[in-house]
Amino acid sequence: MESIWSYSADSRHAEGQDLTGCDVVADDGTIGHVDRQAEHFGMPHLVVDTGVWVFGRSVLVPVGVVRAIDPEARTVTLSCTRAEVKAAPRFETDRETMERDYLASVGDYYHRLPPRESSAT
Repeated sequence: MESIWSYSADSRHAEGQDLTGCDVVADDGTIGHVDRQAEHFGMPHLVVDTGVWVFGRSVLVPVGVVRAIDPEARTVTLSCTRAEVKAAPRFETDRETMERDYLASVGDYYHRLPPRESSAT
């Protein structure tokens, strides 16, 4: 099983790739855009600004949830639904990205989601 903290081999992620500003899409619609990328404790993740969709809050998404990256369209596709992202452990401040326990709880949540088949794009 691939780690929730590693991009899948077929995601089209390139080392050093800047995803800031890319639109983020779930199985059932757009979530927002990548506000920033970070890696603490060997746990790379994306902070996604959801705009008004989740009352203007951001969500933290481990990179292992990224199904595909389209560099030309500047789109990051996730292997989960909008409801699953919304139900993830709440992200409130950047301080949390520096807390191993918080990152572990987010990783555990996404790791427990049911696997999905890749959709044709």
